[in-house]
Amino acid sequence: YEAGTAPLFETYALTLQHKHLPEILRYTGLTRRPIFVPSVGNFRQGMLVQLPLHLDLLPGAPKAADLHDALAAHYAKSNTPEQWVSVLPATADGKLDATALNDTNKLELRVFANEEYRHAVLIARLDNLGKGASGAAVQNLKLMLGL
Repeated sequence: YEAGTAPLFETYALTLQHKHLPEILRYTGLTRRPIFVPSVGNFRQGMLVQLPLHLDLLPGAPKAADLHDALAAHYAKSNTPEQWVSVLPATADGKLDATALNDTNKLELRVFANEEYRHAVLIARLDNLGKGASGAAVQNLKLMLGL
C-alpha cells in the first residue's frame, strides 16, 4: 500500500494452505478443512476475513441462526468488560465496508447465509493494524488472567 503499487483488490493463499487453517480446525471442531480465501484491498487499514461454510457439513447441520447464536453466547461469556468482540446480524443489503472499524480495537462477527442452498459465510471485520497480533495478545492475556 505505502509504495502506491498495490492492486485495488487481491485474494491470496489460493493454494488453500493458509497459516491459520490449523487454528480454525482446532477451535471450531470442524472435521474437514474449510475453504479459506483471504483478500486484501488498496486501503491503509481495515480487513474482512471470510470463511465460507457448507452448513450440512458442520456437526449437527445447524442453521445460520444457530451459528450466530452460538457465537453470540460464546462471546457474551468470554468477552472482557470492554466488549471488543461483537456478534451482529447480517446487514440488510448484504454489504460490509472493510474500513468501518478503523482506529478501533473492535472485531465484529456476522453470519451471512442462504438457507435454501445451506451455505453460510462467517465474516470478521477488524482494523488489522489496531487489532493486530499485539492487541489480540494483550486481550488474550487479560482473559486468561481474569482481568
